[in-house]
Amino acid sequence: MFLGLLPVVAVAGSIGVPALIRLGPPASGQVQEHRLIYGVAVAACATMLLVGLTLVAGSGAVLVGGALIAVGVAGGLSALRHLVPPGTLTARRGLPATILSRGLLTFAFFGADAYVTLAITAVRHRSPVVAGIAVTGATLGWTAGAWVQARLSETWPGPRFVRTGLVIILAGIAGMVLVLHPAVPLAEGLVAWTVAGLGMGLAYAPLSLMMLRKAPPGGEGRASASLNLADVLGTAIGIGVGGAAVAAGADGNLALGIAAAFAAAGAVGVVALVITRRLPPGTTVPPPAAQPAPARVPDHQDQR
Repeated sequence: MFLGLLPVVAVAGSIGVPALIRLGPPASGQVQEHRLIYGVAVAACATMLLVGLTLVAGSGAVLVGGALIAVGVAGGLSALRHLVPPGTLTARRGLPATILSRGLLTFAFFGADAYVTLAITAVRHRSPVVAGIAVTGATLGWTAGAWVQARLSETWPGPRFVRTGLVIILAGIAGMVLVLHPAVPLAEGLVAWTVAGLGMGLAYAPLSLMMLRKAPPGGEGRASASLNLADVLGTAIGIGVGGAAVAAGADGNLALGIAAAFAAAGAVGVVALVITRRLPPGTTVPPPAAQPAPARVPDHQDQR
């Protein structure tokens, strides 16, 4: 299914790359930092981190896994500083906090979402069809949340959307933890994860809009790339951390391992909730375009 997307990428690339080449270098003449080496370093360090987690949790190779985790974290953070706005790793107010919030948001949601179906099929022993209802419910909830966000964007400030969405996501994660207990009706879990999707719909898009509002003129592309990088890293590391927790409990108590994955996602969601205080204030509606100056009416002196 994923390989089927490659032709779409090839067609889009054949259209976009020639247009980018025709744009040429930036007119500012400023020396641009070479970012490819840092991007490769971040990818390599993220891989080491995830492999290390797998070794520690799955095979018990604590020394080798711990070394890979240490190198991956240290090297990844060092390289990541060159790819995101200054102050991102310390949640500096404004654009840096916006970039960091996106990574924490995707960690919290997808770090739990990846194990919702496993909880339903392997712990509650229901069919994949029932698990698919939970995934579909989250998708519909996300769509509904985005619809609500679009219609309240002129009155609600951006941080309020993100804060509300995170609270709802945390409630959904808590509901999934409860559904791991056999005495809790499974329908509660289906509702809980549908509600979590609603929270993601409220919180996701406003971060993109806040990023565009706070990006420096001419730096929108770089800010967008930073946001996408945080998005992907949050998703990958969130799922990887949850996978390590599940692997650790696979031979003993799988429900406990999944609960640990949900707990890790929830803990990061709480951190993201705290950082929302540093998001840019104001609504996410673009500022009104500057109105052209009215044409000057010539007076009699001009006519003479």
